[in-house]
Amino acid sequence: MPISNANNGFGRRAFLRNGTLTLAAASVCPHALFANEFKPKLSIGLITDLHYADKPPAGTRHYRESLAKLDAAAAQFQNDKISFLVELGDLIDAADSVKTEQSYLKTINQKFSQICTERHYVLGNHCVDTLKKSEFLEGVEQEKSYYSFDRQGFHFIVLDSCFRSDGVAYQRKNFQWTDANLPPAELKWLKEDLSSNDKPVIVFAHQRLDVSDNHGVKNNAEVRNLLESSGRVIAVFQGHSHQNDLNTIGGVHYCTLVAMVEGSGQKNNGFSTLNIDQHGTVQLTGFQNQKSRKLN
Repeated sequence: MPISNANNGFGRRAFLRNGTLTLAAASVCPHALFANEFKPKLSIGLITDLHYADKPPAGTRHYRESLAKLDAAAAQFQNDKISFLVELGDLIDAADSVKTEQSYLKTINQKFSQICTERHYVLGNHCVDTLKKSEFLEGVEQEKSYYSFDRQGFHFIVLDSCFRSDGVAYQRKNFQWTDANLPPAELKWLKEDLSSNDKPVIVFAHQRLDVSDNHGVKNNAEVRNLLESSGRVIAVFQGHSHQNDLNTIGGVHYCTLVAMVEGSGQKNNGFSTLNIDQHGTVQLTGFQNQKSRKLN
């Protein structure tokens, strides 16, 4: 998030607490700064890009180790008493057959489904490399690939960018991963959903909405325009590029989370707990390689 260094008569000092960067006036005592504890109204577990597969590592991706990394995340989420859990795409990696890919999905989802009763799965390109969307959704017991829901006075939107430029859905290796789009029907739905909502909004996506490179949704400018025009979207949480990143465009924060699959061992794990208070302040507490963020 861009930080202004305007000349306002006093300096600013950054304090780091529990991995979260907060700015305060230099004249304020640190103890006074944190006298009013952040009190979350809602806590949400976030994980992305597990790429689980029963196959040897390839480069920096250690597919089998996502099982043990997920166990560590589960323990933290139980400690944080999350309200629900969101997986931001690429839960599984590609396989050479439908049967094999379904076995990957069954194995990882057995662990994932034990973490929290309420779970939300964002479709990633690897989720439908060999499978059809209906097969993936059936495997995780989720009805739709894009939808919205309300919890504790906040509105949440799950997007699906796994469509080609011609509007055809990804499935059975019929796509290039660089050709990600929201089709006209989903854009129409998104516009109507935002227009009918009067609550602060958080969006979950896989492919990035803030960049124009290979990791970005091709028609992301059109999507961002809808989000900005609503005047209610606080932040978008996304994966896909496997890296920590944060951009603020048109008043909306676009926070990219690290991939769980990258690197060997728990030191290379990455997941987070998203806390939202009654004022709409969003605090992301990252673990291991995931950076923490505070988004106002």
